[in-house]
Amino acid sequence: MDLTIFFSPIDESVYNNISSSTSFYKSIRAFTEKMPDYRGAHIAIIGVKESRGNAANDDAANGPDEIRKKLYLLKKGTGNYRIVDLGNLNPGHDLDETYVRLSEVCRMLLENNVLPLIIGGSHDLDYGQYAAYETLEKLVSFLNVDAMLDLEDRSENNPSRHHIHKVLLYEPNYLFSYTHLAYQSYLIDPLSVSVLEKLYFEAFRIGQLRTNIQEIEPAIRNADMLSFDITAIRSSDAPGNALAQPFGLTGEEACQICWYAGLNEKLSSIGFYEYNPSFDDVHKKTASVVATMVWYFIEGYYCRKNESNFKSNDFLKYTVSMPVEPETISFYKSKLSEKWWMEVPYANGRERYARNSIVPCSYTDYQTAVKGEVPERYISTLAKLI
Repeated sequence: MDLTIFFSPIDESVYNNISSSTSFYKSIRAFTEKMPDYRGAHIAIIGVKESRGNAANDDAANGPDEIRKKLYLLKKGTGNYRIVDLGNLNPGHDLDETYVRLSEVCRMLLENNVLPLIIGGSHDLDYGQYAAYETLEKLVSFLNVDAMLDLEDRSENNPSRHHIHKVLLYEPNYLFSYTHLAYQSYLIDPLSVSVLEKLYFEAFRIGQLRTNIQEIEPAIRNADMLSFDITAIRSSDAPGNALAQPFGLTGEEACQICWYAGLNEKLSSIGFYEYNPSFDDVHKKTASVVATMVWYFIEGYYCRKNESNFKSNDFLKYTVSMPVEPETISFYKSKLSEKWWMEVPYANGRERYARNSIVPCSYTDYQTAVKGEVPERYISTLAKLI
């Protein structure tokens, strides 16, 4: 497919003053005069200048290039970069066409083992990101970071407030799990959390995440795709959003989430949404925060340890006898990273669940099993597998 018909090149003003040979920009191939070949790349950056999904934050369409201005100036990190920047996706004549264009581009990249990294635009664009997985014949674990749940009814005029509702109702259904991080209780309807719990999905308040981010890490490690709304970051660190809140994630916590996401070998796409330059400060602080989040995600990506073969000598296996059903629970601990996984059996004939039957967990889950109690993570995963 000729990607040139979908994209516009990056404006010269974004990169023309960068001279350092160790800069991020000099370490990648970007669409300036000629579209770079994405085949063989590890990561492809996609700017989306589309904000019709959120009229209150409509300058989010200008976010991608402001983020690039900050990202390109950062220094190259670890690893042998094979990163391309495809430029800015041309919006469709309406929102639905933009979703289709984004899903087609992401699908093509995923089929070539290239990770799409989306910057800019309104949060509803993750609907296109999710739709890209439809033809890949695997179940998807969706991780969303947002101050709000965006589960409003579809009659709501603002698509960015009901895009998760659309994902949950998407047909065909290939959503295995949905996890929401950093919601703020005073901004949401409590019934929305109840809906997620009834579906055996997870939602973590900002306070839960802040109290012990190590316990949240397994949820990040389980994701196939990540959607990050900048509204989740507190306004003092990220004022560049029409709905910026005084409380929320710090810039450092947002970067830590992105670092964990980068390390996750399952994760195959990521999107950063709702950055609005017109609400940012004079120094474009929010663009710097998002650029640093992108940098930490890429740094994590190049520090992946290929921890997927649980039968190798890189893992220790612990089998815990239980006083109740199930009779035993098996845990795996990596010698390389000291991270934990837990095995949850699936019914015969349900092979489509195989890749989800060994789930990331924490040392706390192992300790819970040793005490004779079935970990909550085991129960919720089993409910999805049945």
